[in-house]
Amino acid sequence: MLTSAITRLQYLCDNIPSLIKQIPEEQFSLKPAPDKWSKKEILGHLIDSATNNHQRFVRGQFEGTPFIVYDQNNWVACSRYQDMASSHVITFWEAYHRHLLEVIKRIPEESLSRLCKTNEPEPVTLQWLIEDYVVHQEHHLRQIVLY
Repeated sequence: MLTSAITRLQYLCDNIPSLIKQIPEEQFSLKPAPDKWSKKEILGHLIDSATNNHQRFVRGQFEGTPFIVYDQNNWVACSRYQDMASSHVITFWEAYHRHLLEVIKRIPEESLSRLCKTNEPEPVTLQWLIEDYVVHQEHHLRQIVLY
């Protein structure tokens, strides 16, 4: 049931790191405004999203409707991606997403209907979370690579 999401996430893992590495450091680290994230921080946000969704994908299989939310702005600020080497942020994004891809591939189909509470108003299924997660990655990676 997750064939499209898995295929798209695999494509991102295989193609995005080399595209991001082509972005000049000054452009990758440029903050468009003091209160706006740089492309590097956007990629860091995707790592934070991976961290939180990793818990959802795993805990959602065995806990009774786990409640996992996060404050994205504080996560990015406290992680201080802006101060890290770009190569580290890019390499970690790729490695973590390759790992998540393996986790997702192994979720039993009967677990995909299990519920998890997130920032959404109502609990959502693991399948919805996974599909939405890939859409979220695609959205922000377009911001990094295309703009």
